Amino acid sequence: MGYLPIEISFHISQQRPKNGLLFWIFTLVWLVFYPNAPYLLTDLFHLSLLNAYGVNGLLRLDLHVWLYFTFVLISALSCVILGFWSLNYVATVITKRYLHGSQWLQAILVLVLTFLSSVGIYTGRFLRIHTVYLFISPELISTRLLHMWTPTMMVFVGLMTLIQLFAYWLTYLAYHQRLTQNQ
Repeated sequence: MGYLPIEISFHISQQRPKNGLLFWIFTLVWLVFYPNAPYLLTDLFHLSLLNAYGVNGLLRLDLHVWLYFTFVLISALSCVILGFWSLNYVATVITKRYLHGSQWLQAILVLVLTFLSSVGIYTGRFLRIHTVYLFISPELISTRLLHMWTPTMMVFVGLMTLIQLFAYWLTYLAYHQRLTQNQ
C-alpha cells in the first residue's frame, strides 16, 4: 500500500488529466493512499520485537535479527523517501496548475497535506482503519472517525506532522541541492 501513492502521482501532471474533475479525482485518490508511505515509519517499532540485545546489554550478532532489520528499514526508507517525492511532486503540480506557482501557497499545501497524512497514520495505527475501508464500508468507520479527536490524538498528529515535515525538508534540501549543482 505504501507504493500506491507513488504510482498514482505518475498519472498526475500539469497537462494530465486534461479534465479538471478527473485531475481532482486522481489527486483525492492519491491523498487517500498517501499516508501509507510515511505510515511505514511507525513500523520501525516492530524492531523492538527482535530482542536484539543479549544478556550482557550488547547488540547480538544474530543474522536473522539483522536480516529482518535490513528488510524493515529498506522498505520503510524507500517508501518514505519516494512518498515525500510524490508529496512534493503533487504539491508542485497543484501549485503550478491552479495556484500560479506561488511558493508560499505550495508550502501551505505541503503543511496541510502532511497534517492530513498524520491523521491518516493515526487512524491506521491506532484505530486499525485501513484505506480500503473508505471504499468498502465508509458507513462503518464514520462514527469512529468523528469520535477520534482527543488531546492525545492531536499530540500524536502534531508529532507525526513534525517528523514528516522535518524528513520532507531534508529530502527537499537534498533534491534541490542536486538540482542546483546540475545547473
